[in-house]
Amino acid sequence: MLSEVNLKKFEDLKKRYPTTKALTLPLLWLIQEQDGWISQDSMKYAAELLQMPLSHVYGVVTFYTMFNTNPVGKYHIQICTNVSCQLRGSAEIVDQVCNRLHLKFGEMAKDNRFSINEVECLGSCGTAPMMQVNDDYYEDLTVEKVNHLLDKFSKK
Repeated sequence: MLSEVNLKKFEDLKKRYPTTKALTLPLLWLIQEQDGWISQDSMKYAAELLQMPLSHVYGVVTFYTMFNTNPVGKYHIQICTNVSCQLRGSAEIVDQVCNRLHLKFGEMAKDNRFSINEVECLGSCGTAPMMQVNDDYYEDLTVEKVNHLLDKFSKK
């Protein structure tokens, strides 16, 4: 359920979009920003707000990798393992992050501080290997850069 503030944002968005179907992505972003992920109940709620079948909302949520269908950590790490990143050393980056955090892809730390996922492409092939932490991109990664980032996030 949207907070009062986010419900107002949704009402404002409705004035800018020609159809409720066009509001699907903005509404899902509001839900994820508020809750950190999109649950089955949130999908039902979105379908009701948009007056559309749950199957449509579910299809959108599960199609786009930017939507989290499970809770994620305070620092949600997504590491690209597609071809460009693989060719430029993403396997070493994956090993370093997973070993350092004692996590595997799809897991979240017991303290909810970190979660890690593999992603197919983050659209930054020219600066591979790269990863995304929450909404920020980190590119041209090396083991040293990864260690520095993890140290920084561990102190926050």
